[in-house]
Amino acid sequence: MEQLQKPQIICHKEKSVNYAIHDVKWIPCSAKFVSVGGKSNGAGIVEIYALMGEGVEKQSEFCKKDHFKCCTFEASSLRSRHLATGDFSGRLQIWDLEDPMLPVYKSTKHTAVINSIDGVGGTTSNCGAPEIATGSRDGSVMVWDVRQKESPVAKFIPAEEAAARDCWAVAFGDSYSNEERLLAAGYDNGDIKLYDLRSMSVRWSKCVKNGVVSLQFDRKTIPMNKLVATTLESKIYCFDVRTQHPKKGFACLTEKAHESTVWTVRHLPQNREIFMTTGGAGSLCLWKYNYPIKRVEKDSEGVPYGIVGDLSLLQNCTLSDQPITSFDWCVDKIGLSVCSAFDQTLRVLITTKLHLY
Repeated sequence: MEQLQKPQIICHKEKSVNYAIHDVKWIPCSAKFVSVGGKSNGAGIVEIYALMGEGVEKQSEFCKKDHFKCCTFEASSLRSRHLATGDFSGRLQIWDLEDPMLPVYKSTKHTAVINSIDGVGGTTSNCGAPEIATGSRDGSVMVWDVRQKESPVAKFIPAEEAAARDCWAVAFGDSYSNEERLLAAGYDNGDIKLYDLRSMSVRWSKCVKNGVVSLQFDRKTIPMNKLVATTLESKIYCFDVRTQHPKKGFACLTEKAHESTVWTVRHLPQNREIFMTTGGAGSLCLWKYNYPIKRVEKDSEGVPYGIVGDLSLLQNCTLSDQPITSFDWCVDKIGLSVCSAFDQTLRVLITTKLHLY
């Protein structure tokens, strides 16, 4: 009986495809989602699916020269709903899904695959310019204003080319006004860096020793509150980024899960204390963050430092025998989500009882 009172993760629909899926995203204000990846002949593909009465139905598709690695709608307005993609050749492109013959924006400044992409400012007002961040195997992190063609508005590169590390994850945060914005970046050697886009400097950095596969703030458009990082070797790191101590940095909670690489983290749009992680063994874990009684204490010198809470595992399940490499919640319907795995299968999921938390 107690098990039935917990949220249940239900696989609502499955759809097998004939290509490698690298990312999935819900199209804002719709019952549709996109799947991006690449075929065995090297061509990249974008497919658009819709939830129908009989299941999941493909609406359209288009193919391009190179595999697509990642995508986002976050820098686009709800009216245009343009899809930004990063591909294996290092191209950033933005597509009008109604007319995808040619991209509406394109840049080739990266020299290697774009591993991660994130957007901000497209669907919200008074939170700064619409921007896209990309992290690449060439070691660079670039920020793009979609209103300015070709060149990035910010670029973070290693001091020496020999020291370049593969950037696996990027995430915007702290974008609560027209002036403030931070960008988190995670690297293959375990480094996490917080770039302050106003001062163009590194605000904070930490090495968690294992490659950082995914990063996400609990909310982009509030003063930064929590940052979750997932890594190789089954580790989840949850940072309380509300209070930064000059020596201790941010308070951090570490959790072990999935018994494999933790591929991605995605916070529930309707409740920032709940998030889903996906694992290399085909597993999903649903977590809830619990705040401590006091979030801030002072050290012997009177300098405030953060106190981290703890995580509760609400539910877990195994959907595949292959890694679940991408996951996205639907903003418009609580509990609705889509994920993809290396078994070339799209799965639409329903997670129940989330409104009780």
